[in-house]
Amino acid sequence: MSTCYKICMVSDFFYPNMGGVESHLFLLSQRLIQRGHKVIIITHAYGNRKGVRYLTNGLKVYYVPAMVVYSEATLPTVYGFFPLLRNILIRESIDIVHGHQAFSSLCHEAILHSKTMGLKACFTDHSLFGFADASSILTNKLLKFTLSDVDHIICVSHTSKENTVLRAALSPRNVSVIPNAVVASQFLPDPSASDPSWTTIVVISRLVYRKGVDLLVAVIPRICAMHKNVRFIIGGDGPKRIDLEQMREKHLLQDRVELLGPIKHSEVRSILIQGNIFLNTSLTEAFCIAIVEAACAGLYVVSTKVGGVPEVLPSHMINYAMPEEDDLIMAISNALHLIRYGKVDPSKFNGELKDMYSWSNVAERTEKATSPLIERLRRYYGCGLYAGKIFCMVMTLDYLFWLFLEMVFPRWSIEPAPTFPSKRYQLQTDSDCLDQIR
Repeated sequence: MSTCYKICMVSDFFYPNMGGVESHLFLLSQRLIQRGHKVIIITHAYGNRKGVRYLTNGLKVYYVPAMVVYSEATLPTVYGFFPLLRNILIRESIDIVHGHQAFSSLCHEAILHSKTMGLKACFTDHSLFGFADASSILTNKLLKFTLSDVDHIICVSHTSKENTVLRAALSPRNVSVIPNAVVASQFLPDPSASDPSWTTIVVISRLVYRKGVDLLVAVIPRICAMHKNVRFIIGGDGPKRIDLEQMREKHLLQDRVELLGPIKHSEVRSILIQGNIFLNTSLTEAFCIAIVEAACAGLYVVSTKVGGVPEVLPSHMINYAMPEEDDLIMAISNALHLIRYGKVDPSKFNGELKDMYSWSNVAERTEKATSPLIERLRRYYGCGLYAGKIFCMVMTLDYLFWLFLEMVFPRWSIEPAPTFPSKRYQLQTDSDCLDQIR
């Protein structure tokens, strides 16, 4: 690798919020920095966390002022973010803007404005969407607009690629599949941590409808009635937590169902190693990094067979079920039988997954994945009979706004930011990186 790029990652979703996108952004940025690139992240302010913060290896994070409307997603402004974004991109001498997640308004606006400024742009999709409901139709049309003029698209699974290609009417040749990864050394198994008198099923998830919490509420009482030595540890928070609490009270399962509430990423391993089985009841998933982390920690996985989940783990590490109550009960019972009679050895999973999911590999492939005005207009015009004309007007106004900013706030008036000497302070392992997040 001879060329060193200056890369700007943009998403509404980043630390201190916790989730797969947030971890992906941080760990990918760390690996790109270790490969010699300069990386900054732009996200919205989280409470008192605003302004500029430095994380491990000099990773600079801009927490910009923006109004959050729902689930940490910001209010779309179209042009309101442009002056601040332009200032940051020029100040940091950015070459490539990399947006993450279709729900992120900052991501879409950054891609639009960066292309107006003549920069390279790419996009990573982390989710699956439908085609019929109003929310999906609007999101897909927005995605078509954004991706009409992007240099490359990355998806985290082949199922996610197929979904994104259909939603945004893309050429499959412009879309790459680069899976998420895991720091295997952070999830070393510890058989002595589990209670031998119980078979423990662990669930770590956001407690929302999409994660299949309704299925979980239905399954837990039946499993507890069928298997007297089974208990559940559930980590995570969300609007569906009240349903789990009511279920626990109704069936008098306080001694067998432990609700931990919100947990930090640094606490995930200590929870996982207490278990024997990891349960994922999601109704839709593009990848599901949680099941990889669980398998690395020495847990056998039971998961609904949805989205990109069947692509993630080898068959001997996981038992699939349809997202239906009876099928899930059967899959969990089969997993309990395998664990009790020693027919699987999850303690060996970590060594197998260590080389399968490496952030070094993800960073290298992302590095490789990374137009004139008339050509941009042509691309946007093809987005639809009416939408195409609207998109052309939006882009033209964006171009004129950029020319106005160039005249009123010329580039020479923006002070360049010094480059952090990453190599001098660089940590050697991903373990060190994660230890320094907070």
